[in-house]
Amino acid sequence: MKNHSGHFGKFGGRYVPEMLIPSLEELEKEYNRAKKDTAFQDELHHLYEHYAGRPTPLYFAENLTKKLGGAHIFLKNEGVNLTGAHKMNHCLGQALLAKRMGKKRLIAETGAGQHGLATATVAAKFGFTCTVYMGAIDVERQAPNVFWMRRLGAEVVPVTFGSQTLKDAVNAAIKDWITNVEDSYYLLGSTVGPHPYPTIVRNFQSIVGKEVRKQLMKQTGKLPDYLIACVGGGSNASGLFYPFLKEKSVRMIGVEAGGKGVKTVGSHASRFHGGRVGIVEGYKSYFLQNSDGNIAHTSSISAGLDYAGISPELAFLYEKKRIQFTSATDTEALDAFKTLTVTEGIIPALESAHAVAEAIKRAPKLKKNKIVVVNLSGRGDKDLFILQQEIKDNDFTSFLKQYIKNI
Repeated sequence: MKNHSGHFGKFGGRYVPEMLIPSLEELEKEYNRAKKDTAFQDELHHLYEHYAGRPTPLYFAENLTKKLGGAHIFLKNEGVNLTGAHKMNHCLGQALLAKRMGKKRLIAETGAGQHGLATATVAAKFGFTCTVYMGAIDVERQAPNVFWMRRLGAEVVPVTFGSQTLKDAVNAAIKDWITNVEDSYYLLGSTVGPHPYPTIVRNFQSIVGKEVRKQLMKQTGKLPDYLIACVGGGSNASGLFYPFLKEKSVRMIGVEAGGKGVKTVGSHASRFHGGRVGIVEGYKSYFLQNSDGNIAHTSSISAGLDYAGISPELAFLYEKKRIQFTSATDTEALDAFKTLTVTEGIIPALESAHAVAEAIKRAPKLKKNKIVVVNLSGRGDKDLFILQQEIKDNDFTSFLKQYIKNI
């Protein structure tokens, strides 16, 4: 699917200032060497097992399955991974690459804060200095992760231009990288950006799908009939889908952020509902754009899905009709969050709740012998204050008011 220039069909590529080309070429060469280096792979998998806590569970959601009355639903619980999300998978891999390349500093962008938290964590472990760029709006709505990033020693920089969300954090991180390319490694947080980042992140994340395949065969003796994952940039979806792409019997569904509804530009973050092909932030893919061709504002209850672009590989697979894309609104995601929490005792991130919403809609329409695997990309601790605003727990509100009064 990918040619030597890093394109997936017409998507992908490397559209960056000339001064970044040598660094991207160096990264590609170092990654290709690392793939073949037994010591590198051994160290990475030792960290996955003994530091991050892999393999993560594949859990049969018996209560939810009974409630919906259709297909068997399994949950790949990436929320039990160190730092609470799938992001640790590619952060450990890229941190080891940065160490091999002699870099001293990590730069990252983050939306929901999970990638920033994972980057700050690996920076602390391996002795890098770390700067994380985060849209000012996301700094406010993801305050717990900001707190922990700073405790880990990272500098968190609120980005106050543009829409003050993830796309602006990406722009700020790239500007920093251009200025400090000699000693800094840009630890990109999804399957986006210039080649080779989409491939590198996807390959590190593919451990998710590889584990699902092994775990499901052990539990059921079958491959899944459906794989469902939420899609922001695309890292957790690519990680789940990639090991199954050649299995024609396995259907794959990516769930974008429907926000307040996909009919109006600026009210959602669904790239395949109104987006069009463009070149932004170093790669060619589908982007939400306004009538002038500028990146449009996006909206989602989940900061991690609030992004105008999408993985070039996922765009390619969409056009090839290998992956189906749907969306879930803020209301549907919130309802799915509540349902999974009270039914299974598992608190998902709001991003992951979008995938759960699709499973809730789809499973009752399927035969009971069908198997649906949902990737729970993260847990919901980070969304405490967003959820409080939506749910309005009066006792917790009173506690917060009293706590702030006493500070």
